[in-house]
Amino acid sequence: MSDDRDLPEETMWEGRFIVARKRGRWEYVGRARDIQAAVIVAVDDGHILLVEQYRVPIGAPCLELPAGLVGDETACEAIETAAARELEEETGYRPSRMTSAGRFFSSPGMVSESFTLLLAHGLEKVGDGGGVEGEHIRVHRVPVASVTDYINDRRGEGMAIDVKLLLLLGAGLLADATGHA
Repeated sequence: MSDDRDLPEETMWEGRFIVARKRGRWEYVGRARDIQAAVIVAVDDGHILLVEQYRVPIGAPCLELPAGLVGDETACEAIETAAARELEEETGYRPSRMTSAGRFFSSPGMVSESFTLLLAHGLEKVGDGGGVEGEHIRVHRVPVASVTDYINDRRGEGMAIDVKLLLLLGAGLLADATGHA
């Protein structure tokens, strides 16, 4: 049985930001032009910064960690630079520095896109956030101690929850699954 990894990759369709590809029996999408994504964990005085944005593909507002694209407008932009810019645009907070927590894949059976998770340090409030024109981002500054309840409450209201928020729910979910508090 062939495992498809040695078969040639075909581009089925390409747009400005995404590419649909096929390799053997596998169909998947990825980012065009080597655009990368940065996702940011920003904690300010015991509060995690979350953003809410309407997402057309799911037809609903979604609660997420701040994030943005790297290299979509400026070639060869450093991930840390792009992440700091995106954090300030989306939340109004400027970090004194960013550190990488590694590269991750959110849905590797369907999407080749990865993201780099970055930790924001030394936050300073410099604006209101909200994103660039047309994004209509709402900023949520949530106490870390109550983030699980906050996320569950938003889900209960019908808000979509981005998979990356599992990072914030992980320890509690693991405790529930194993029966250990």
